[in-house]
Amino acid sequence: MTFYEDMSPYSYWKRGDIFTDKTTGLRFLTFEPAYERLNIGWLSDDQPWASGPVPPAFVESLTAALDVQAVNELMGLHECEFCPPLDMSSYEPLPGHQRSSVGTGEIRIPFKPGSAFAAPTLIGHYVIDHGYRPPAPFIDAVLAFDPRGTSSARYPWVHFPWIPEDAVLDEVE
Repeated sequence: MTFYEDMSPYSYWKRGDIFTDKTTGLRFLTFEPAYERLNIGWLSDDQPWASGPVPPAFVESLTAALDVQAVNELMGLHECEFCPPLDMSSYEPLPGHQRSSVGTGEIRIPFKPGSAFAAPTLIGHYVIDHGYRPPAPFIDAVLAFDPRGTSSARYPWVHFPWIPEDAVLDEVE
């Protein structure tokens, strides 16, 4: 995976955000974000990162966000660089297994007005299995975020508060 320093401006996916709701199966809600995206948890085995304990409530809240939200899932499968390599020819991801050592997308966590954190779905694995400690502003934002909240009258199923009314739903399963 590509390393990005925590709290740096997001630049991984150059296009707009593509949301998927894991609880309903609705996917491909695409829009240009009107909010700044900040990187969190884009770790690499050749770069230093903070470790240490996190509050248990943070782990619960982060897992809840990972359970309902997926963003930009079109980016392929990313393996954890800290775990032994997987045999991808026979790998079957476990549904809902947020501690998996592979990731397929991202999540968004609202931060301050006009800003959201952009984290890979591997962040749950990094926190729980490798002791990654995200910066305090991210921990606080995750604790304050209600992942079951809705965004708009037009897209009430999206678990993120800043979906513009002109977002385009490309596919419904």
